[in-house]
Amino acid sequence: MTASVSDTAPVPDRLATLRPLLGELMDLKRVRTADHLEGLAARGFRRAWAALVAGVEPEALALRETALALVSVRLGGIDAEVLHRAGLPPPRALELLHRALDAAAGPLEPGLRERLHAALAEPLGTEGTAPPPFVERLVRQPRAGATLPGRPRILLEPAESHADHCYAVAIAAVLVAPLFGARPALPFVAGLSHHLFNVVLPDAGYAGDVLLGDAVGPMVERLTEEVLATLPTGPVDRIREARRVLPRTDTPEARAFHAADVLDRVLEMDFHARAAGFTLRHALEDLELVHDGPMQSYENAVLVAAGIQP
Repeated sequence: MTASVSDTAPVPDRLATLRPLLGELMDLKRVRTADHLEGLAARGFRRAWAALVAGVEPEALALRETALALVSVRLGGIDAEVLHRAGLPPPRALELLHRALDAAAGPLEPGLRERLHAALAEPLGTEGTAPPPFVERLVRQPRAGATLPGRPRILLEPAESHADHCYAVAIAAVLVAPLFGARPALPFVAGLSHHLFNVVLPDAGYAGDVLLGDAVGPMVERLTEEVLATLPTGPVDRIREARRVLPRTDTPEARAFHAADVLDRVLEMDFHARAAGFTLRHALEDLELVHDGPMQSYENAVLVAAGIQP
């Protein structure tokens, strides 16, 4: 469902510097491990909601979760728990996590990079806390794909979930916040919570919204309130405060949220376009699939013998 917002708000030119990193962030929807089959974005969504409902202060949560997401951009499913299990002592594991964060965070504002490093070193103390039950509904609820009235739906597989989208928007909002002069907490929580109605309401896309007409607004409001009623008062107050940015673009925090939302929607399409256009030449030449190492010459010879030119 879309909000009615002004289209005259200023947009910083420097957003272009973040575009490659934002694209990699969106790919966490599809990076999976044996322990997290729905993907690392869904894992982060669960973790963030568990911490939010447990009463963690939203700005600390936003910075910590963004730091973890950027580590995952470079290391995938390798996190502190995996490194400890593999035998690394905590100081060495943290050193490697900071290295991964630095490898991803180059395009960010220096002040934000420093705050993310500090957040990475400070666990929130909510590890192992269960998220509220509705979170699993959003993990399983797929987004509609591309729809337009009068035209067939374009199905995009693998379909992202509403948890995927909300988590990507929340993290992207933190990354773009300094460009808008925004503090990260409000757009982060707005990102996590802006599709609560989809806990119940399947996504029919823009075409469905048009057909439903003036019935959409009351349904969205009622279903959102049903979800909020299941949560403790303190977190609900914070969520309501953050959600005030949804129908507006007249504050830095609102502009950061809407920038993150539209970038995720469009970069998701970009992923599918790139996947459809992927070729073996891209893998061998651009990505150096047969990469530098002691076996490279032999492996290239195998490809030539097999009629596959490296």
